[in-house]
Amino acid sequence: MIWQSIENEFNSNKPVTDVICFHAQQAAEKFLKAYLVFNQINFSRTHDIGKLLNLCAKKDLAFLTLKPTIVLTDYAVELRYPDDFYIPDIYETKEAYDLAKRVKNFVVSKLKCKNV
Repeated sequence: MIWQSIENEFNSNKPVTDVICFHAQQAAEKFLKAYLVFNQINFSRTHDIGKLLNLCAKKDLAFLTLKPTIVLTDYAVELRYPDDFYIPDIYETKEAYDLAKRVKNFVVSKLKCKNV
């Protein structure tokens, strides 16, 4: 559902880039948490992609290859409650989308290996 929203917004005539970046972060976060839940790994309430990756890496070190996606954490809260008004440009937005998609594809491939 989040992916359809991201893609629809990204392909619209006037994409709302802060919304796309926020949803990209949320999608990456949810995929990492799904992996943790599937593997019965406890985690605290967090939006921090780096913390989630480190927990995932305790089960599978290959998650460390996703370290570049840590930048998505900035979109979790900062765009929602900014001190300074900030709107990501379309290039930054595309990067956020690509990073989230990388997390999605990686986690899905890991879960499929487990007959999911």
